Amino acid sequence: MYQWLILKRQIEGIFIFPFALLGRLIARFRPLPEEYDLFLFFPFYHVGGAEKVHSEIAQLFPEKKVIIFFTKKSVNDAMLPKFEGSNITIRNISRYTDNKYLYFNNLVYRGIIAAYISRQAKVPVVFNGQCNFAYKLSPHVPARIRQVELIHSFCSFSYIRIPFIPFYTATVMISRDSIREHITLYKAYKIPKLYADKIQLVMNGIPLPAVQPALPSNLMLYVGRGTAEKRPYLVARIAQQANTIAGFMGAVEEAIPAELRTYCHFYGEQTDAAAIDHIYREHQVIVITSSREGFPMVIMEAMARGLAVLATDVGDIPYHVKNGENGFLLDHTKTEKELVSLAADLLDIWQSDPSLLETIARNNIAYAQEHFGMNAFAEAYRKLLL
Repeated sequence: MYQWLILKRQIEGIFIFPFALLGRLIARFRPLPEEYDLFLFFPFYHVGGAEKVHSEIAQLFPEKKVIIFFTKKSVNDAMLPKFEGSNITIRNISRYTDNKYLYFNNLVYRGIIAAYISRQAKVPVVFNGQCNFAYKLSPHVPARIRQVELIHSFCSFSYIRIPFIPFYTATVMISRDSIREHITLYKAYKIPKLYADKIQLVMNGIPLPAVQPALPSNLMLYVGRGTAEKRPYLVARIAQQANTIAGFMGAVEEAIPAELRTYCHFYGEQTDAAAIDHIYREHQVIVITSSREGFPMVIMEAMARGLAVLATDVGDIPYHVKNGENGFLLDHTKTEKELVSLAADLLDIWQSDPSLLETIARNNIAYAQEHFGMNAFAEAYRKLLL
């Protein structure tokens, strides 16, 4: 399968070549006005966990000239300020690279950007944050230029990237579970082992908040998107069965059935750090009902503020959450009805004995202080990209 995908990419490259060549000619007459050390490629700048990670990576190199290309149309510009900096140039090229009716523009831009990269006086580094355009660009970048990719989870990109693996000198994954799934895929597709050896684990990090006395007034909180695998409607069902109100931070209201919304308080999308911090601290339990995950940043953020974790046992969550110590794991193979019932029963126990949540709060703050800081995250990416 791997060799066939490589051949398919090579054949496609023959048809793409004239468009890429046109792009290179355009770049000759419209060059970048400045030199750059780092070329970063991200799909979006709307609110999301991946986007937050990308913005933090972009800010790790204040001494370097950085240019960021956004290649897909974002839902909003809420996260865009997080990417900005005096050393950072932002180019949104989504009008050219994310238009299926004028797809030839995408092909031309591969040549334009490849020419920008190759004509830098000093050899730059290219970083691909799970960006489809950057994968399609990678064959056009000269071999002397180091390309690094970040894969957030085992997903459609796990397959999209296969024909382009040879162009990357390093692959970053954020969870052990994701690495395991990718290595299984490599074996199934007969991908050479040398590419599996290039995979590195770099856990996401968070700016650790100040340790403050807990003053929670609400029980449970959900933070995230309203996508199918996140299953936020289960959080609303848990709130209904536990006869409480669940807080929801994120654009999720449409994902909650109308009859369950009386058990929900919607905070909407939040980008202000102080507001986000305040919402976390008002709650006692972060609830994750996903059918699949890597390791959610929201768990790091919640544990750092003393929230207990009530989550399905997917991805790398079981590496950090131990029953009774810092929360409770729900068996993701159970039916949704069983998950809801178990979670509601556990919440009843925690509410009836507040000392249990107080102990978990202390444990989680200590664990987050030891494991989730930004130092290791920053050191790993600076080593990869400098």
